Amino acid sequence: MRIELVLENWQLFAEGVWMTLQLTALALVFGLCIAVPAGLARARRLPFWSPLVNAYVYVFRGTPLLVQLFLIYYGLGQFEFVRDSYAWPVLREAYWSALICFSLNSGAYVTEIVRGAVETVPKGELEASEALGMTPRQTTLAVLLPSAMRRALPQYGNEVVFMLHGSSLASTIPLIDILGAGRTLNSRYYLAYEGLLTAAVLYMAITLCVVFIFRMLEAKYLAHLRVTRTKTKKMKIGLR
Repeated sequence: MRIELVLENWQLFAEGVWMTLQLTALALVFGLCIAVPAGLARARRLPFWSPLVNAYVYVFRGTPLLVQLFLIYYGLGQFEFVRDSYAWPVLREAYWSALICFSLNSGAYVTEIVRGAVETVPKGELEASEALGMTPRQTTLAVLLPSAMRRALPQYGNEVVFMLHGSSLASTIPLIDILGAGRTLNSRYYLAYEGLLTAAVLYMAITLCVVFIFRMLEAKYLAHLRVTRTKTKKMKIGLR
């Protein structure tokens, strides 16, 4: 393995890491902004919004991310009304197409995470907030969503890792992410695997950091749930 070529081209991989982190972080932020209201609409089965959210979730969870990326980047430009619209200067750029695609895809998956978390919030917490005189809006913002997001941490951590790995598809359009940097190195020096192995190591290093951060968050915000489960088990054993 020619490690010296990897070291000589460290700026290429630094650029790829920055692009990957940027796309992943922004897609997760925009996806979460979509998912919170959409997940609430699904959990509460709102008459008008729930069917629309169901259709959105079904489309983006039912089709591969690569197909979605190609449809947005290559497909939208085939329509004249899109090329004549004010959105075309954005949609014709590979970066914005990738960000829109990743955000919508992440939003669809996180919508289901939020819906499941909202439905598992104990009714006692909501009843207690009502007993304190809180309005439905206050209950949602101060009790329901914080409790649901804490419970969703393990699943959301998985989504962050999936989105990080899914962002590697950005290399299929003119963007230099981590995988794109590896493929560029291989093609530039006619290498077989040096670039891809370097990309794999970088992805694993970032994934390790993400997992570590979410383990810390889970230990901080889900400790009370572990204590509750332990007490419940002891009570069941005592009753036996």
